[in-house]
Amino acid sequence: MMPQEPVISTSIPARLDRLPWSPFHTLVVVALGVTWILDGLEVTLAGSVSGALKESPVLRFTNSEVGMAGAAYLAGAVFGALFFGWLTDRLGRKKLFTITLFVYLAATAATAFSWSFWSFIIFRFFTGMGIGGEYTAINSTIQELVPARVRGWVDLVINGSFWVGAALGAVGAIILLDPARIDPEIGWRVAFFLGAALGLIILVLRQWIPESPRWLISHGRTQEAETIVAAIEARAGVVTRRDEVLPLTHLRPRRATPLAEIAHVLFVRHRPRALVGLALMVSQAFFYNAIFFTYALILTDFYAVPSQNIGWFILPFAAGNFLGPLILGRLFDTLGRRTMIATTYAMSGLLLTGTGYLFWQDWLSAAQLTACWSVVFFFASAAASSAYLTVSETFPIEMRALAIAAFYAIGTGVGGVAGPWLFGALIDTGSRASVFGGYLFGAVLMLGAALIAALYAVRAERRSLEDIATPLNAAHPDDHPPPLRGRPDEVLGKMNQAI
Repeated sequence: MMPQEPVISTSIPARLDRLPWSPFHTLVVVALGVTWILDGLEVTLAGSVSGALKESPVLRFTNSEVGMAGAAYLAGAVFGALFFGWLTDRLGRKKLFTITLFVYLAATAATAFSWSFWSFIIFRFFTGMGIGGEYTAINSTIQELVPARVRGWVDLVINGSFWVGAALGAVGAIILLDPARIDPEIGWRVAFFLGAALGLIILVLRQWIPESPRWLISHGRTQEAETIVAAIEARAGVVTRRDEVLPLTHLRPRRATPLAEIAHVLFVRHRPRALVGLALMVSQAFFYNAIFFTYALILTDFYAVPSQNIGWFILPFAAGNFLGPLILGRLFDTLGRRTMIATTYAMSGLLLTGTGYLFWQDWLSAAQLTACWSVVFFFASAAASSAYLTVSETFPIEMRALAIAAFYAIGTGVGGVAGPWLFGALIDTGSRASVFGGYLFGAVLMLGAALIAALYAVRAERRSLEDIATPLNAAHPDDHPPPLRGRPDEVLGKMNQAI
């Protein structure tokens, strides 16, 4: 048997949670939260340029091929989330949020040089792979660095910043797809360079973000963690006194967690939490991706909106989506997770049903439909963001990134990949009734998730991550470490590490 590591008793988690908001936290939000801006930019560009891709003399996409391109992006995100999520828990948060950004930059730039349907599909797959990996590394890092009292609001606002990227993509599409300014065949290609340019700027900012101290102590690297936390406290103007009593976390570090143990936690120990996370992720993924990836097709096919004008309809839609988490986010930390998750999911399903019925009866103009969607997604955006919040804070640190990846992969694979393809096919029928049937299915999924959340969601508001989910390597402070052997200086070093 391998000798056990000595028990580490540390106040680092408590020190991170008690910090006031500081410039460091703002840097974390800007440098790491940009992941959702990049995703919003990518998704919006892909949707906004769908008309240009159909009219392209080189590509000549059909509606089904547009839907398949969206599905390829999401399929890449699924694979990237699983692969990079596994690496994030093993190698650290900082390494992976650098690698995944590089993958995204290379792939989105390559998309601009697509010469056929299959080249476009391949490049979109790798772009999604980079974004999927970003989700796992970034969600883990943000959860572990942001104080507990504001964790819910910060997480929702960062996830909601997807729609800042959506607005940027919409404005870019308005300019670059206007035939009076630039040839649309060149414009849609230039559009994909926007994401690469933004990513390069963020790559510089990320160099100032440290490794997660929580991840470091779980791997026995206590001195590095202490140095990082001391630097953060200094920037925030916080001084830890020697006589100050703070809650301690007791851990027995280890390099990696076996996949069998992770599976046991997901399917046995925390099965109710897993079911909640699965319901939230699948329903919101279908709801969001089915509607948003095909929104431009609805406008062009049913309302004859020119493809170069799609961006104008995306802007109010994006505003409603960003304002939802921004305004409702505080309530997730005050009224609580369970109440707000159930409320936002239920409101999303009910409002989708009403909007879908009005669309079916052809009682809405393009502008009125956009206004309705803005209201629907005011609640749906907060609901979708809360799904990521739930799966990232309710599982132990040793498997946090992989847990996010697993739920994201299943939710996106089931709801995200199937949704755009299904709605692309429904729109191709030219039947408003068929499209309304798709909306009803999405509404039922959201209402079912609302019921599950109301019954089983974890009350995680204002609680430390270690209190919500006990670390898998948690130890009792009175546990006796194995005998220390070696030269006196080596023994002393091991004793200092244990302390």
